[in-house]
Amino acid sequence: MAEYWNRYEDFLINGRQTTVPFVKIPEKSTDERYVYEKNKSRMDKISEQFYNSPFFGWLIMAANPRYGGIENDIPDNTLLRIPFPLNSSLQDYNNALEEHFLRYGR
Repeated sequence: MAEYWNRYEDFLINGRQTTVPFVKIPEKSTDERYVYEKNKSRMDKISEQFYNSPFFGWLIMAANPRYGGIENDIPDNTLLRIPFPLNSSLQDYNNALEEHFLRYGR
């Protein structure tokens, strides 16, 4: 079974879910690219292909914010940035969250 990482744990305050802020995931020279095919590609499958886990489609969407986090809004033949490798990309995400929390609070 693929590893799961619960990103929502950082957004629980007193057991209640809070808003998940947008944070910019910095580009790295190790990032990969993927051509999205409308009505054929799926974030869970892309995540599985690059990370060996279907659970990180949200990370790919976060790295491509012009689509507003909605997979159905991605045009056919769009070149997506895939944050890679996974562990350093998750650390980049966590670092961006920490910076967000320092600036704006939780």
